[in-house]
Amino acid sequence: MPVNVNEIIRKLGRTERKKVEQRAAQLIAEEMTLRELRKARKLTQASIAKTLGITQDSVSRLEARGDLLLSTLRKTVKAMGGDVRIVVQFPGSSPVVLSQLHGERPRRKSSRSAKPAKRNIARLSGWHRERQRANSP
Repeated sequence: MPVNVNEIIRKLGRTERKKVEQRAAQLIAEEMTLRELRKARKLTQASIAKTLGITQDSVSRLEARGDLLLSTLRKTVKAMGGDVRIVVQFPGSSPVVLSQLHGERPRRKSSRSAKPAKRNIARLSGWHRERQRANSP
């Protein structure tokens, strides 16, 4: 017999139910479309359009697109008051923030930050060598 998740949640105590609802909200917030992001920020398409210097219907079409230029995404998120960061994740490696993309100025590295960057490169190159060994005959 199928189990309805709403029935299970109704049977939970108030504290447990609140924890489930908070976790659900957290999971939902981790992935959003541009439209959902705009609505969560309580912004209108018209206000975004004004900031970007385009029409409201252009914002609507932009939100509906499945494939955006990085520069368009960056401008749109900036119009919402945010910033775009791209994180690269390879199996067995820590996440790395991708820098020096179009429109982003390269950051000056101090002598203190150079060592962690070298460690990240070494970790990634180690991963690459492992993949080459695994794929070689």
